[in-house]
Amino acid sequence: MKTIKVNIVTPDGPVCETEANIVIAVTESGEVGILPGHISTVAPLQIGALRLKKDNSTEFVAVHGGFIEVRPDVVTVLAQSAEMASSIDIARAKRAAKKAEDALQAKKEDLDYKLVELELKRAINRINVYEAKA
Repeated sequence: MKTIKVNIVTPDGPVCETEANIVIAVTESGEVGILPGHISTVAPLQIGALRLKKDNSTEFVAVHGGFIEVRPDVVTVLAQSAEMASSIDIARAKRAAKKAEDALQAKKEDLDYKLVELELKRAINRINVYEAKA
């Protein structure tokens, strides 16, 4: 089966360079599946799991926003942050989720709810990606 090259890059540097038979990403307009030879496109990404399927295995990557650029022979993900499921510190992700949930429930006047909600979404995404690899 044909493969497509996949590069995942953050401001901190490359996260992953691999090949996949299909790439599944969560974009602002919904989930998209990308096969080798896909038409060129660019789309904004939501906080979600990027799935890289090759043969009979699937790798999961927690992606926190950014863009996906698709060309017929390569997919480039430019993410604000991204983590391979295997490198996620699950205890830290659960602590971050709990901290964000507590902050939202406290309803402090100086609390920036949008930022805390984003922190909670990122933590939940990391937890879901970690658990999906199991």
